[in-house]
Amino acid sequence: MITVRWLGHSSFHIKTPEASLLIDPFFSGNPLAPKDAMDIRADYILVSHGHGDHVGNALDLAKRDNAILISNYEIAGWLEAKGLKTHGMQPGGGHAFPFGRCKLTLAFHGSALPDGSNGGNPAGFLLTFNNRKTFYDAADTGLFGDMRLIGDEGIDLAAIPIGDNYTMGPKDALRAVEFLRPKQVIPIHYNTFPIIEQDAHEWARNVRSQTTTQAVVLEPGAVLEL
Repeated sequence: MITVRWLGHSSFHIKTPEASLLIDPFFSGNPLAPKDAMDIRADYILVSHGHGDHVGNALDLAKRDNAILISNYEIAGWLEAKGLKTHGMQPGGGHAFPFGRCKLTLAFHGSALPDGSNGGNPAGFLLTFNNRKTFYDAADTGLFGDMRLIGDEGIDLAAIPIGDNYTMGPKDALRAVEFLRPKQVIPIHYNTFPIIEQDAHEWARNVRSQTTTQAVVLEPGAVLEL
């Protein structure tokens, strides 16, 4: 069994039979992060881009757990220079890990690192686990037409930002669901700060009424089985 736990903002904990994964572990300074978030142990930490609310606590957690950090080549190099174990990739490329295959996808956003270093190109993650279930984390992005091609892979669960201003807003996020055609979708990157406040339940109702996808609104800390 695979469990997907939303930890607020764009952070996830994914537990597979083979490994424990954290995605964009932004806990310190995240008012929505569950109190036990920093206690989660990880074998792999995936970082979608260089912004502070996605790099978050990745460095400290990776040092504590001796975890492997998966990100784009530039961010991987920046982290490796800090003495961490990394696996660098680029959008369009995939690699087989013990938990399954991770492919980096396009994302339309920025990626400067917290110290101003070059963070390369932002990315999303398309994870295909060993049980053949798929999870697509769009991460921080605007709407783009090639989401149709990602949808052609067959997606069991997608995570899509709805906060607007920095990413897609609810209207474009609904179109993203139409492009991706996932079986289920979780809204992310909303309500962490006033500028990205959204009514996720209204968005989910629109998804359910206008598409064949089942929209699931998770409270921070809640778990979904995949």
